[in-house]
This record gives sequence, C-alpha cells and structure tokens, in this order.
Amino acid sequence: MRTIRRAVRLVLLTVGAAAALSTPAGAQQLVDAGSKGDGSGGLAFVLMTIMVLGIWGGLFSMDRVRRRREQASPE
Repeated sequence: MRTIRRAVRLVLLTVGAAAALSTPAGAQQLVDAGSKGDGSGGLAFVLMTIMVLGIWGGLFSMDRVRRRREQASPE
C-alpha cells in the first residue's frame, strides 16, 4: 500500500511539474531561430544539439542497462 501511495504521489508531482513548466513555454517563443543572416539561429542550433546528445545519451545508457540485465539473468 505504501508503494502505491508513493507511486501515485510521484505521478501527480510529475504531471504538476510538467503543467507548470509547459505553460510559460507555450505562451512565447523562447529561442529565436530566425534566418535573418545575422546569426540569430546560433543559439537554437546549440540547444538542439544539446537536446539530441541528451536523447542519445539516455538511449545509450538504457541499452547498456538492458544488456547488463540480460547477461546477469540466469537462463
């Protein structure tokens, strides 16, 4: 019962945090990715690169965990 309460609390906290953080982002453009020729898209490119590397790192680490569990499990 205690585990279920903790899981429900975590889900509610996560949904609340996502709702609180997404509201300001939906109301405005946070990064100008324009193509005016004055380098205004540089920050957008850097942030996109960080995002792609973060996703790649997450997928890489999840794959390593999966492989280690497969090797550790007795068959």
